[in-house]
Amino acid sequence: MLCIKNGRVLTDCGIKRDELWTNEGLIIEKPEYPPENTRFYDAEDCFVLPGFIDAHTHLEMTNSITATADDYASGTAAALAGGTTTVIDFATQDRGGSLNEALEAWMDRAEGKCSCDYAFHMAVTDWNNRTKAELRDMVKAGVSSFKAYMAYRDLMLGDEALARLLSEAGALGCVVGAHCELGEGVERGVKNCLNEGKTGPGYHPLSRPPRVEADAVSRFLELADRSDSLPWVVHLSTSTGFDEIKRFREKGKSVLVETCPQYFSLNDEVYSLPGFEGAKYVCSPPIRSEEHRQAMESAITNGDIDIISTDHCSYRYRGQKDIGKNDFSRIPNGLPGIEHRAVLLWEMVERGEIGVERFYELLAKNPAVNFGMYPRKGTLSVGSDADIVIWDPDCMWTIRADEQFMNTDYSPWEGRQVKGKARAVFLRGVLCFEGGRLLQRGIGRYIPRKSRIG
Repeated sequence: MLCIKNGRVLTDCGIKRDELWTNEGLIIEKPEYPPENTRFYDAEDCFVLPGFIDAHTHLEMTNSITATADDYASGTAAALAGGTTTVIDFATQDRGGSLNEALEAWMDRAEGKCSCDYAFHMAVTDWNNRTKAELRDMVKAGVSSFKAYMAYRDLMLGDEALARLLSEAGALGCVVGAHCELGEGVERGVKNCLNEGKTGPGYHPLSRPPRVEADAVSRFLELADRSDSLPWVVHLSTSTGFDEIKRFREKGKSVLVETCPQYFSLNDEVYSLPGFEGAKYVCSPPIRSEEHRQAMESAITNGDIDIISTDHCSYRYRGQKDIGKNDFSRIPNGLPGIEHRAVLLWEMVERGEIGVERFYELLAKNPAVNFGMYPRKGTLSVGSDADIVIWDPDCMWTIRADEQFMNTDYSPWEGRQVKGKARAVFLRGVLCFEGGRLLQRGIGRYIPRKSRIG
């Protein structure tokens, strides 16, 4: 039995100084007669929060050029170091392959390697009768959310296929997300830049301007409006895309909106760094201008963003990002961020823009509720998994790549001075991280999720 004492515990009624008790991996009521062998953890001066959930990661993923730097071992270790106790990664259907085959392959990759708990969304790249039939298999296996790409020729679904996915998945009570960039606009922008000899990383954001995202958001929501699914706009980056979401919501429609730290903590000045340094920040959608950054920050403050995820898709600068030295379109797309998500959002708490309760909702409760894990995850309620973050709000430190758990040779936030840090992290009642040290590896479990009607 474990008792966490002296902390400011986030409860259903707010934050109060209280004790939190756990036993056999679950949150329990305070026992009337605690056993003599009770372990105590002193959380003085800290917040006691539910374990964070990163609902958008890409670990151990290969593409036609290379593979991500973080596999399930390093990626989930980094997640845990940042207070994340559950990740929802993406299993991706191969063209010509089945959903069942994809899930089995990703399960095999993750099993026995994960230091935090894990689940999967299923990325659908090939819509056909077999795919349609397998949606039910996914729900039975605990996969209650799907994703479609509106860009990338080898991954994207056309409008008709996306509409059918929305309809069929919606009937099963599943969430359907979309990577909202119009493929034809991206391809045209890239081609035009390269034809004009514009090959450096600074041309990456110019090849896919904000309108490319906004038009895709508009089309996706139009298709979703004809179905019963909950549409999920992943990694929103622009005010123009957000305008489309506001119009949809004004009609009384529901849409789940996610953004990522790179879109509210950085701006497109990163692409003007000397030499090839801008390649470190090549991701899609790209990091935007200050105007769009401020819009994302305001949307978080105003309660218009539901979830903060990372879209963690890591590559090393040397040996991977530099594959595109002479052609920005060959730079592997993605940023490492799984370790630093919470502290980057905490900056908004420090500035008084959001409260601790909103911080918790964005990082834990909302992803748990919307992706079928609540109340097992995302709360410190009796009966919930004892996934607990001891968050030190006063810890001052500097983000440095040579001190991180992520398997990359850089951080997009290198040298940034921050305040707030996970002092300790418990996974199902087991102390797995403390004082900058990972104490347990490989004890993560697969978490099956429920659909909205399951």
